[in-house]
Amino acid sequence: MNRLHNNTTMLTPAAVASVLPISTLGRSLNTVRPEDLSRKLDSWTPHTELKNWIKKSVELCQPDNVVLCDGSKAEADELSAQMVKSGAFVKLNPRIRPDSYLARSDPRDVARVEDRTFISSKMEDDSGPTNNWVAPDKMKAELDRRFSGSMKGRSMYVIPYCMGPLGSYISHNGVELTDSPYVVANMRIMTRMGKAVVEQLGSNKPFVPCTHSVGMPLTGGKKDVAWPCNPEHKYIVHFPESHAIYSYGSGYGGNALLGKKCFALRIASVLAREQGWLAEHMLILGLTNPQGKKIYVAAAFPSMCGKTNLAMLQSSLPGWKVETVGDDIAWMKFGQDGRLYAINPESGFFGVAPGTGMDSNPNAIKVVRSNTIFTNCALTESGDVWWEGMTKQPPSEKMETWDRRPYQKGVKGLLAAHKNGRFTAPLSQCPCIDEAWEDPRGVPISAILFGGRRESLVPLVYQSFDWEHGTFLGTAVSSEETAAAQGNIGAVRHDPFAMLPFCGYNMADYFQHWLEIGRKAPNKALLPKIFNVNWFRKDKDDKWMWPGYGDNLRVLKWMFERVTSNNDSNAIRTPIGWVPRADAIDISGMPTKPPMKELLAIDKKGWIKEADGLAQYYHTKFGSRLPSGIRSQLEGLQSRLMSDI
Repeated sequence: MNRLHNNTTMLTPAAVASVLPISTLGRSLNTVRPEDLSRKLDSWTPHTELKNWIKKSVELCQPDNVVLCDGSKAEADELSAQMVKSGAFVKLNPRIRPDSYLARSDPRDVARVEDRTFISSKMEDDSGPTNNWVAPDKMKAELDRRFSGSMKGRSMYVIPYCMGPLGSYISHNGVELTDSPYVVANMRIMTRMGKAVVEQLGSNKPFVPCTHSVGMPLTGGKKDVAWPCNPEHKYIVHFPESHAIYSYGSGYGGNALLGKKCFALRIASVLAREQGWLAEHMLILGLTNPQGKKIYVAAAFPSMCGKTNLAMLQSSLPGWKVETVGDDIAWMKFGQDGRLYAINPESGFFGVAPGTGMDSNPNAIKVVRSNTIFTNCALTESGDVWWEGMTKQPPSEKMETWDRRPYQKGVKGLLAAHKNGRFTAPLSQCPCIDEAWEDPRGVPISAILFGGRRESLVPLVYQSFDWEHGTFLGTAVSSEETAAAQGNIGAVRHDPFAMLPFCGYNMADYFQHWLEIGRKAPNKALLPKIFNVNWFRKDKDDKWMWPGYGDNLRVLKWMFERVTSNNDSNAIRTPIGWVPRADAIDISGMPTKPPMKELLAIDKKGWIKEADGLAQYYHTKFGSRLPSGIRSQLEGLQSRLMSDI
């Protein structure tokens, strides 16, 4: 075996079986035996519903002990040290990457599993055509069977957490029960977690109950492993009516960190519909012009469309500044002044590592210099991490791949990091963090962006005519397939609002909810302006027409001007929306001038075909449940295109 810094052993799967089992964790933490739990809970919280739920879950899952997490640094340090002993973590070289760790998963547990993700609403139609549905009674019976005794030999960690700034009227609370210390460590970064949340819950405040198990009880002399999971039996289940979440069998990210996609989007989207707000798969950024005027923008993009890069964008225009509020999720509620205010419900980044480098996202590289948990990245001989795209060339030193194989450059199919390798890092470490990122009032949203990866047809940017038309643009978000493994390269994949895997109820009803937000807004004049962007146009030689990255600020500048001025002189009304005049985008100082005329051109015949495809998608996927407002917007687009030829 290779030796790392400070005599830390690079563990192989065979070696893991002989080290400290994860079941011994928590002995000196805030730990209680199940038989003493009632007394301990009485002193921990006055919340009767919370106490009863925990006790009932302990009876079902049968852990050896229960750890009431306080979210402290001491607790995190102890858990991390014990995970190093168990093989779950590798401690990275503190001289290179202080207070940071690497986890490497079972190769069968590396990503979200959409086919094992369920919305168990009472009525199948309420789940909708974009979700997997199983009747609640049937699903609860299956989950009871799976969770029965699932934590034997392990500790159950009780994680009270808040999604959003403590005390914010936009925030909501959850409690996750898990047998994974990896989940505890990540949730401490991604949420506001611990004692303050218990105090905030008081004796009767609502919370979202989340139950998670890796599904590998330690019974019959079974040895623990570094990454316990049950890959043959995975369930990520949401019960919209009770707002409950259950996750079984996976230890990975969005399947196990139940405050993330499960709560922050699937259940939160249900809460938002019930209560009249928006829970969205959107970044939030602050944009300030050279004169000091500032607006906030939210943006929704499908995967591989530059979402995180835009959230941490470094400006290519002198005097303009972009600051980060969040890179993934936005919760938006109306404030007393009638404007739509947003918070980032998370307190950390759970970012995709491969492809992130100083060229593409220097701010992200600065974020992960310390206090970071890396998952499924390569491990260097000096005790650091590496992934494809971090640097132009791999390090010259020896490395182990994410799945513990010796790394050799140029070997076909051998990746240093898994393509979905991740980093979990505190938002507070972001060098471009916005000063209002934790403001409990949220930040006022002036513009909302939608976008996808389209190599032709869709212009660089255009603006909707109004909120209803903007909602229509959200329903039409799509990207072209780019990988042979996905099949049918160039085929359009629809991903409405970039919420396809994350909407917790019927997506047609979700479209209607967006329309209702516009209709019921306290002051319609204060609603955010809605835009569509496309950084990915290519020319006839298959080359990018727009440079992207920092130059995307030039498009944001045009939006800024549209939001802050009533002057339409910088735009042309077209059948699809307001499109910039060819000279309206500031391209000063660019070494190569992009072909603005082509980037902003409207191919009417191409758009007629696009509208026909969208009509077919709506009919096939949503049928008669499609809101009349969306149907009329599609008909309006088709009419404008035909009359303008």
